[in-house]
Amino acid sequence: MKTVRLYLRSMKMLMKCQLEYPFSFFLQTLAQLVMEGGEMMAVILIIDRFDRVNQWEAGDLFFFFGIMSVTFYLTECFGRGITGNFPYLIRTGQLDTILLRPRGVLTQVLCSAVDPRRITCIAVGTVSLIIGCNLARVQWTGLKVLAMAEAVLLGAVLILALFVIEAIFCIYSVKSVELVNALSYGGRSACEYPIDIYPRPLRILFTAIAPFALVLHVPAAYILGKPLYAWPEWTAFVCPLAGAVFFGLIYLAFQKAMRFYRSTGS
Repeated sequence: MKTVRLYLRSMKMLMKCQLEYPFSFFLQTLAQLVMEGGEMMAVILIIDRFDRVNQWEAGDLFFFFGIMSVTFYLTECFGRGITGNFPYLIRTGQLDTILLRPRGVLTQVLCSAVDPRRITCIAVGTVSLIIGCNLARVQWTGLKVLAMAEAVLLGAVLILALFVIEAIFCIYSVKSVELVNALSYGGRSACEYPIDIYPRPLRILFTAIAPFALVLHVPAAYILGKPLYAWPEWTAFVCPLAGAVFFGLIYLAFQKAMRFYRSTGS
């Protein structure tokens, strides 16, 4: 509980810092809105051109786009410390200071940054979810609400694990490795659409390696009443656990990588 209070207090202070320059914050937030609105426009153009993509209709595509956007940008908003600060801490040697403190490295790094500009991206994703639910005529039940909550929560855990992979590479290479972004940011772009519309190699990549399909798409398909790959309904509640398993493995890899950390000095 102390760690949670520490994190919440850090987020509160960082939010205040971001809002010290309201005009700059407004312009940057507006830029984020334009960026994410452009991606949503791509979905609208696809829907305008095609009546359906495989079994997926307009409402389904809006729903997939929305659940991915909300999950990804919530994680990036509150997990910005890993993607934004960790490479800097490695290059400047400031990670040495963090190692001297009586808290875990990841906890301290997560407490070091927040990105409230992403709130507009989350808002766009939420609007897309609402549109998708209305068009697809989703009939919400207790189980569907549970599936949605599990997908978003464990999807955030999965995305956070992908960010930690970049941190692991930084330990060995000092600088961040852009190739890692193919799984995180590339996965976000690809998995805004149903996984079964892609060729087999991409389906394998985002099911078995970076399991976006298991964590987000299987529950989303269940909510929409169109089970992915015709899998039974119970898989919608089991498959998202792949996000927790993935994070556990990456966390162990991070702990092992920290044993090989060598300060760059400052």
